[in-house]
Amino acid sequence: MRNSKGSLMRPDPLPYSASRPVVTPLSPSVVYASDTPDALDDQYEGRVHGYTYSREGHPNADVVAKRLDAMEGVSGGVVTSSGMAAVSTVLIGLLKAGDHVIGANQLYGRSLRLMAEDLPRLGIATTLADPSDVKAIEGAIRPETKMILVEVVSNPTLAVADITGLAKLCADSNILLVVDNTFTTPRGFRPFEHGADIVIHSITKLLAGHSDVMLGYAVARDPAINDRMRVFCVTTGMTPSPFDCWLAERGMLSFELRFDRAQETAALLADHLAEMPGIKRVIYPMRVDHPDADRASELLGSSGCNMVSFELSGGRAAANIFTREAEGLNFAPTLGDVGTTLSHPASSSHRALSADDRTALGLSEGFFRVSVGLEEPDALLQVFANAVRTATS
Repeated sequence: MRNSKGSLMRPDPLPYSASRPVVTPLSPSVVYASDTPDALDDQYEGRVHGYTYSREGHPNADVVAKRLDAMEGVSGGVVTSSGMAAVSTVLIGLLKAGDHVIGANQLYGRSLRLMAEDLPRLGIATTLADPSDVKAIEGAIRPETKMILVEVVSNPTLAVADITGLAKLCADSNILLVVDNTFTTPRGFRPFEHGADIVIHSITKLLAGHSDVMLGYAVARDPAINDRMRVFCVTTGMTPSPFDCWLAERGMLSFELRFDRAQETAALLADHLAEMPGIKRVIYPMRVDHPDADRASELLGSSGCNMVSFELSGGRAAANIFTREAEGLNFAPTLGDVGTTLSHPASSSHRALSADDRTALGLSEGFFRVSVGLEEPDALLQVFANAVRTATS
């Protein structure tokens, strides 16, 4: 409809329906109209709930946040435009110049870079230490230490952090314990039940699960911290797109089924690889030969998750052959797809580290991280058998 000057008039509201949609509607609108300035005041001042400008929040993000809140057993989480946006929201949104943060010495590569290069540039001091050794973490604490960031199961060596010991240390020292729960997911581990103060997820990975979404999530036990993170996220423009949130909700509806199937196959793959000539070592939390097997059993129960790491004999040359021969498997620097993906940390997630630093972490040129997907298990095991045989013969 047009007014007398030919400009478009505001469209009428959507037609009334006595029924409701089964699928959450996609709400791509950037702006939301209010009736009066008083009505807008009511929204901004919290007397009524409503949306104003999608950078400040939109319905699809709220749907995803509430689903994850329920999975983690809290409320008030914020959905961000990526997993690293969630990490940044926690670290940069809550810390200030003069503060000190301790990070696990085995973190996702970009998290390590953020701590090593960007936080110091902002005047935030950082130290890396072994999260499986509480004494090492304790030795790194300073009077200005405000936060400790760890992954339950590290990327990519699958070391298991001493969450119980770290939670007690943080509680005694008035330090925030931040847990990146991306690998383990709420299906495998619920950090708040073990003393965490803040939980981070890359929804991009297992939760959405189809390699077509980029989102993150951060939530704190303390509502005041959630408010601070939300303000930082909105101010810096880390708000997610409605379409990604809409796709993520679809993926999350099947998450538990996908996760259970993938971790069952992962356990089979780990045992299969361990018996193969040409494999130097296999790392899987539920195997008795895992360095942190007792701790993994205590924290994760029988949930080994879907990640398997292994070291191939023959270095980079064998690695190149292996990825070419792994028929039907994608070699890609990510995880959580419905299909199995292969990641080579030395050439992707940890390529920014020096060769010596990678060696110290056990990341040789033959080291691979596998995100196990939903393939038929016997067929997947055969693909690995053929590829390893060809690469190491």
